Amino acid sequence: MAETVHRSAPRLRSFSTKQVLNHRNLPEGTNRSALLLALGAIALWGTLAPLGVSLQHVPPFLLTGVGLLVGSLIGLPLSGWKLSAWKVPLPTLALGVYGLFGFHFLLFIALRHAPPVQANLVNYLWPLGIVLMAPIFLPGLKLRPLHVVAALVGFAGAALAILGGRNVQAGFAWGYIPAMCSAFVWASYSLLSRRVPPFPNAAIGLFGLVSGLLSLLCHALLESPVELGVNDWGLLVALGLGPLGGAFYLWDAALKRGDPRQIGILSFLTPLLSTLALLWVRAEMPSASIVAAAVMIVGAAVMGSRAQTN
Repeated sequence: MAETVHRSAPRLRSFSTKQVLNHRNLPEGTNRSALLLALGAIALWGTLAPLGVSLQHVPPFLLTGVGLLVGSLIGLPLSGWKLSAWKVPLPTLALGVYGLFGFHFLLFIALRHAPPVQANLVNYLWPLGIVLMAPIFLPGLKLRPLHVVAALVGFAGAALAILGGRNVQAGFAWGYIPAMCSAFVWASYSLLSRRVPPFPNAAIGLFGLVSGLLSLLCHALLESPVELGVNDWGLLVALGLGPLGGAFYLWDAALKRGDPRQIGILSFLTPLLSTLALLWVRAEMPSASIVAAAVMIVGAAVMGSRAQTN
């Protein structure tokens, strides 16, 4: 796979090796700011579950389409209200739509054709994918054993947070395939965003705009229409400003500044924060499995931060 990527994009490889991947020359503060940006994105994604529960009567493609369109508006003030800042090469736009639309499309297909808990767990292979595929997509990055151990511990913690004490349905469902594909899409999009020529953070608004329109098209073709109330629209705006909008801008900024291996390990916090947010909304106390998951994920993040590059 690595050879195929190198042959098909020699110009991008040269660019990324000399400029994008020179993360070892970044000052320490820059890496710290990248982790803070990633934590901001992860925190916003953690609000997706409680918002989704409040909007569970809204068809998923309609919810995603409206959320992405609202989120695309964040790009306007970031660009100084100049749409010219959204202009990116067609391959870059294709990559953005591949990430934002492709991920959600495959995830929703998976949730329709596989047990939701297991499908969600398979989908959360994407942080593990970021860590393990970093040397393949980004020449110059290497994995040390501590990276791999931290990623596996983090995934085990995420699995514990998602499954908890639930009964797991045995057997294979074909929906696991799109769930795994959705994980690959987000992991590869996150890494490949450093292989394309640099683009302004505001251009995420264009990715969201096109992806939102495609999601609404899927709603028109695949889902039944519903009526939305004032409260629904308020929650959809919050969804667009947070997990389906602002989080993508923070994620892009983090990946451009930091080490994707460390960011990938840190991303296992997402299902944990999502579960804690649901418990808070329901006024429930965390179980022993949630506490254990927290310890494992935080421990994995610490291990990942100590894994030094050669």
